[in-house]
Amino acid sequence: MGKQVDYERIERAARTRKICSNTVVYVLLTVWAIMVLFPFYWMVLTSFKSYGAYNSEYIPQLFTTSPTGENYAQAFTAVPLARYFTNTIIFTVGTTALMMIVTVLAAFAFARLNFRGKNAAFVAFLSLMMIPNELVIITNFVTITDMNLRNTFLGLILPSVTSVFYIYLLKENFAQIPDELYYAAKVDNTSDFKYLWKVMIPICRPTIITIAILKVIECWNSYVWPRLITDDQMYFLVSNGIQEIRENGFGRENIPAMMAAVVVISVPLIILFLIFHKKIMAGVARGGTKG
Repeated sequence: MGKQVDYERIERAARTRKICSNTVVYVLLTVWAIMVLFPFYWMVLTSFKSYGAYNSEYIPQLFTTSPTGENYAQAFTAVPLARYFTNTIIFTVGTTALMMIVTVLAAFAFARLNFRGKNAAFVAFLSLMMIPNELVIITNFVTITDMNLRNTFLGLILPSVTSVFYIYLLKENFAQIPDELYYAAKVDNTSDFKYLWKVMIPICRPTIITIAILKVIECWNSYVWPRLITDDQMYFLVSNGIQEIRENGFGRENIPAMMAAVVVISVPLIILFLIFHKKIMAGVARGGTKG
C-alpha cells in the first residue's frame, strides 16, 4: 500500500514538473512571437492612419478609430509602383528559371556523372562560398559595365543565375538516390538526360521546389545589386522603389504612406511563405530518397 502511494506521489510530481516546464516554454514562445510580429502589426496599423492623425499622436497609439485607405491609393500614384512590380516579376521569374536549369544540371553532373577531376572541381566550386559577396559584386559590376548591360534586365539577371549553396544542396539529394536505379536505367538504354528528367527530378521534387521558392524570395528582396546596376527608373525593382518612394515620392515625413507601400510590397512574399512553408521545411529536412 505504501509503495502504491509513493508511485502515485512520484507520478503527480512528474506530471506537475511537465506542466510547469510546458508553461514556461509556451510563455517564452508567446513573448518571442509578440516581439517578432509586433513590427509587422505596427507597419500595417500605421499604413491605415492618415497623415494628420499620425503626426498628432504625441504618444503612439496601438489602434486607430478612423482607418483610411488613402495611403494605399497614394502608393500607386506618387511613384510608378505598378511598373516596379512588373519589373520585379520579370526579374524574379527570369532569374529563378535560369538558375533552376543551371542548378539541376550542375548538381546532376557532380552527383552522377564520372569525369576526371570531378572531386577536385567540386571542392574548388565549394571554395567559392568563402569569397566575400562584396568582391563578387565588384567583379560583376565591372563585367556587366564592360558588356554595356547596365539598365537592362539581362544585366540584372545574369549575375544571379548561379548559386553554390543550392547546387551543393541538390547535389547531396541526388547523391542519395541508389546507384542501382541508374544502372537499371542504363540497361534499358536510357540516356542521362532522360534518367534525370524521369527519375531524379521526381524523387527530389520537394528539394527542387524549396530551392525555387527560396530563390523567388531572394530575388524579390534583392536590393544591393539592382540599386548598383540600374539608375534608370524604368528598371527599378520594388526594393529599389522603397528608396525612390522615400526620396521622390511621399517625402521623408509621410510615414503612413511609406508604410502602405511597404505593406503592398511585402504581401506577395507573405502569401507565398504561408502557402509553401511546409514544403520549404520538408525540402530542406528530407533526404533524396522516399522512405
